Amino acid sequence: MPSAISLHQESIRIHQTSSLKQKTNASCIHSPPIKKQLHLSVAQNEYEIREAQRLRYQVFGEELGAQLNDRISGHDIDRFDAHCAHILVRNQRGEVVGTYRLISPETVKKVGGYYAESEFSIQSLSALKPHMIEIGRFCIHPDYRNGAVMALLWVGLGQYIAKSDYRYLIGCASIGLSDGGHNAANIYQRFLKEKIVSVTHWVTPFHPLPHAELVNGQKAVIPPLIKGYLRAGGQVCGAPAWDVDFNTADLLFLLPISRLTQRYEKTFLAPYRANEKNHEQQKVLASA
Repeated sequence: MPSAISLHQESIRIHQTSSLKQKTNASCIHSPPIKKQLHLSVAQNEYEIREAQRLRYQVFGEELGAQLNDRISGHDIDRFDAHCAHILVRNQRGEVVGTYRLISPETVKKVGGYYAESEFSIQSLSALKPHMIEIGRFCIHPDYRNGAVMALLWVGLGQYIAKSDYRYLIGCASIGLSDGGHNAANIYQRFLKEKIVSVTHWVTPFHPLPHAELVNGQKAVIPPLIKGYLRAGGQVCGAPAWDVDFNTADLLFLLPISRLTQRYEKTFLAPYRANEKNHEQQKVLASA
């Protein structure tokens, strides 16, 4: 990894908000001052990316037991990180307590593909790729899983999309396999029954979870991130992949921005699109 990581087009400018109502005057992602004085930003340099990687290691490696590439001790690092936008939520002490990364089509040109392509054949999504971003490595510190950090991370995503012309969002959502995979199988079975699984954009896992053998009829316990995708209007693109290194079942979600539910559109996207429109109008007037 280079000594200084340039985010290029990923180093976006997003405005400060209060109670999810927008204010201007910021040079990067910033946040509403909500519970515990949480603050939203985008990583601007290698040091801040390292902070995200340390939280990822704590959650995925230490808490969940994933086998990670920790060539720097205590950090989760892979080939995508140097080219992604890393969204951060900090507490009042400045510690990173929530993060995810975004892989854009520009990043894909540099690294050769999306992260999802390491787990799935996504040929059915080929036509979407020029306008498709991927969200990944989503994690929250265990002391901050009360909904506030999750909401703030969605705010960051809405602001990012408002700054761009991306039309589709994909992301792998993980389900732990500590119970032998039964809950993951039950979740997928429920999604099949509720027709949440997309037929048009079907993807195929390279290492599928044997879900048909693991269904046991118990109530499916759906993780918060998957609930977020569903509430936003996302669909599952096929059967779960078995990620051996992370010991998880991964479902690939697709969310066309045009299908964003009214609740999410109004709260997380519309305010920032309006601001960007005003900003562009002011630039035109200033240059006239």
